[in-house]
Order: sequence, then C-alpha cells, then structure tokens
Amino acid sequence: MEAGANGGEALALWTGLASLFFLIWRVVERAAMLGIERPGIATLIAAPLIFGIWLLYVWQVLVLGFKVPGVLLPAPSVICAALIGARETLAADFVQTFIKAVIPGFFIGGGAGFVTGLLVDHMPFLQRGLLPLGNLVSALPIVAVAPIMVMWFGFDWQSKAAVVVIMTFFPMLVNTIAGLEALGRIERDLMATYAASYGQTLSMAKLPAALPFVFNALKVNSTLALIGAIVAEFFGTPIVGMGFRISTEVGRMNISMVWATIAVAAVAGSASYGLIALAERRFTFWHPSFRKP
Repeated sequence: MEAGANGGEALALWTGLASLFFLIWRVVERAAMLGIERPGIATLIAAPLIFGIWLLYVWQVLVLGFKVPGVLLPAPSVICAALIGARETLAADFVQTFIKAVIPGFFIGGGAGFVTGLLVDHMPFLQRGLLPLGNLVSALPIVAVAPIMVMWFGFDWQSKAAVVVIMTFFPMLVNTIAGLEALGRIERDLMATYAASYGQTLSMAKLPAALPFVFNALKVNSTLALIGAIVAEFFGTPIVGMGFRISTEVGRMNISMVWATIAVAAVAGSASYGLIALAERRFTFWHPSFRKP
C-alpha cells in the first residue's frame, strides 16, 4: 500500500470521520423512528438510503486518503465510471444472467417446491421419501453441480437456470410444508366441524397460514438464485454474463469492472428482494409482524 495520509493528516481524517459518524448516526436513528411513527415508502427507505450514502462516502474518503491501490479496492467514483463506461456490456450481462437464467429458474424451482409441498401435505407418506432426497440434493455443493448441468444442458442460459432450480427447490419445499403444518388445532377442528373438504380446508385455512412461510422462502430464493446463476457461469458460458465478466476481468486485473458487475448484481438482488417484501406486505397484511403498535 502506498503511503497515504499520515501524522496530522491522518489524525484530522479520522477525527472528521468520527464526528461525521455520530452526526449520521443521529440522523439515521431519527429517520428510522419516523419510519415507525409514519410508515410510508419515503420514511421506510430514508434510513437505509442515508446510511448507504454515508458508507459510500467513507469508502471514497478512506481509499483516497490512504491511497489504497485500485487493484485492492477501487474508489466508488472509479466503480461508477466503470458502470457508465461499460453500461452496454453490463446490460447484456444482466439480460443473460438475470433475465434468462435467474427468473426462469426462480419460478420453476419455487413453483415445483410449492406444488411438491402441497402433495406432501396431502399424501404424508411422500414426506418420508421426498424430504430426505431433497435434503440430499440441497446439500450438494454448487461447484460440483454446475459443471454437470453445463454438460447436460449446454453452455447457454439453460444450464444456469437448471442450477437455480436445484438451489431454489428445497427452501420452498421445506417452508411450504412447515407453513401448511402451522395451522392451529382449533382452526383444524373448526374446518372439520363445518365438514369442509381437503380443498376447502387448504384454500380457506392452510394456505393463508402458510403464506408467511412461502414468502420467507421466496425472499431467501431471490438471493440464492442470483448467486447460483453467477457461480454456474464460472464453469462454462457464452462470452456474456455476470459470472463470465467477473472471472474474465479478474484475470485482466480490471478490478473496477469486477466491482461494477458486483454492483449490478447487488442492485438486482436487492430490487427482487424488495419487490417480494412489498408483495408480502400486500398479501399478509393480517400477520402480527405488520400490525401497527
């Protein structure tokens, strides 16, 4: 590392950052309280937005102040320049990885896990056979599964979607089964008193009780799917994709481009998680976690 701020300069730098830290802390604390007192989109995102901008500022100041080599950690301004300069390349990578691989794999894996969970709930004997098998598949390391999927489905997006399906199936299966079993005994007895069929009990009681569990699985899968697709691209892909871009640019020591790709993946993953969280609030508004105090 090159010599950067030292002596009085370093002391002034750390003192200024510490003072600004306490100021930002109070601002974020107040913004978080406003989000609780006056819930809304603006107040809910205010605290994380302010804190995120603060982290980027600290990152920029520390990298420039201590002259950290770009090969170790580029400044946010350099990463932003790489994002703008290579926006067409990054857009093509995003389409290849997220649109073509993550989204189909996410829906296929999650849908298959949900349907299988319904079958297991209706036919309990499947639980003794499917759950151990699903547990075995979920325990397989992705670095071992990805090359096999590439051999089976080729180098294009289909093999990455297959990896995503494998990664998202088991979390949805386990959460669906747990949610369907979460229905209380009183509710079960009430439905039996009404002589409700299995379909009526499922639609009126079991599925509403399972919704929080299903949304938990969807939120977990929203990040697992992106990770699985990116890692799978390390083992074979056309000359496009986030995983391909990261592995290629690391070899070229173009670390700013690597961080730009990571930023695109982080934004995509956070956006998908946020959309699922908004849908969760819409469909499970009755849950105690969303009730106003």
